[in-house]
Amino acid sequence: MDEVDPDLKALYLDRRLLPHEAVQTIAGCKNLILGMSAAQPPALMAATADALKDRLIGPLALYYLHGTESLRRSLLAPELADRITPRPLFLSHSDRAAIAQSGSQSWIEFVPAMLHQAGRLLTEHIDPECFFVTVSPMDRHGYFSLGTNADYGASVIRKAKKVIVEVNRYMPRTFGECSVHISEIDHLVEHDEPLIEAIPNPPTPVDTKIAEQIVQRINDGDTLQIGVGGVPNAVLAGLTNHQNLGLHSELLSPAMMPLIQTGVMNGRRKTWMQHKHVFTFALGDQALYDFLDDNPSIVGYPASWVNNPDIIRLNDNMVSVNSALEIDLTGQINSEQLGDRPFSGSGGQLDFVRGAYSARNGRSFVALRSTAQSGRVSRIVPRLLGGTVTDPRNDVHFVVTEYGCVNLKGLSIPQRARALIDIAAPEFREQLESEATSMGLV
Repeated sequence: MDEVDPDLKALYLDRRLLPHEAVQTIAGCKNLILGMSAAQPPALMAATADALKDRLIGPLALYYLHGTESLRRSLLAPELADRITPRPLFLSHSDRAAIAQSGSQSWIEFVPAMLHQAGRLLTEHIDPECFFVTVSPMDRHGYFSLGTNADYGASVIRKAKKVIVEVNRYMPRTFGECSVHISEIDHLVEHDEPLIEAIPNPPTPVDTKIAEQIVQRINDGDTLQIGVGGVPNAVLAGLTNHQNLGLHSELLSPAMMPLIQTGVMNGRRKTWMQHKHVFTFALGDQALYDFLDDNPSIVGYPASWVNNPDIIRLNDNMVSVNSALEIDLTGQINSEQLGDRPFSGSGGQLDFVRGAYSARNGRSFVALRSTAQSGRVSRIVPRLLGGTVTDPRNDVHFVVTEYGCVNLKGLSIPQRARALIDIAAPEFREQLESEATSMGLV
């Protein structure tokens, strides 16, 4: 702070409050929006929970994506069920744990949404009264950084009626559209705490077998969007001998870091945002957050831009790699629901399925293991069990299991059914063939 202009420093000090003081300023607020994932502010959430318990504020409708353990322990505590209505646009493990702990499937009200529309939904379709988010320390020009999370935060922070930020020295400073000036916030609190870390399990042999088929179809110079999970991480691990790859991805993950550091992923042949590694949110370990900090090659932009199919398609040779829970015999993909219960959300999968295929020489891959529940259940099914369609059959391009890779574009319904049965687990193929026949698919 010593290098900061005296006027900016005075403004900073004038807007600084303790967490409980900041929370008391939202006493009239009915809608509270939180930053996503690593940007959810632990001190502000804990102070808000205390104020709700003491009936100093609330009741509140709470909007966010990908809840953290800090959120589960504070605002998603069962004793607050009569004071707060959580409405996540994407469910995480912590959200599912909170649902189980509450004993009520209806307390947490899931809001279906595609990620590129989240900023608009949170500023146009609900009243964006209050926004809480974690930011990096202020620089000498008076700017904080949204760091790991441009996503919907970069949109909401400009339109919320009241903005309160939690300044955390562990939040990296990133570039792009992540900067927020001191004049754009109402209050700030200071709280230093390491960001949440998501350390993936090593890919299984099945993950690697699926990934190998995708890697064979990725060429030098392609621009990539890679999702989360064992298969996407195995795909990234298999690209070390490629050259001049680009990145335009919803997620920036630890598995991408070695490719950038070694120059395999340099953006040299991108046709849009050349030489820049574009993301909308980052989630990983401390090494990734350190890598992000003050790295001019990595730029974060709102999901309304990064995930917009019309922007995605501007990069020739765009490749999208995502995972799924199940696929039916006509090609409909479910990536978000288990049975009749929401499991996660659409996120940005359909955004990139559509955007990648729309690009010149673009390709979209949806990967899934052929079975679930230790081999007892086929993930290739006659009908989607929960009825939720993440990717319509008209949009699906390549589908990959450990038994093969099929291109569904241009295939009739009977051709699709046969192609998908061929990449199902062998022990389920006869049953799928019989059901496809009885349904009139083949």
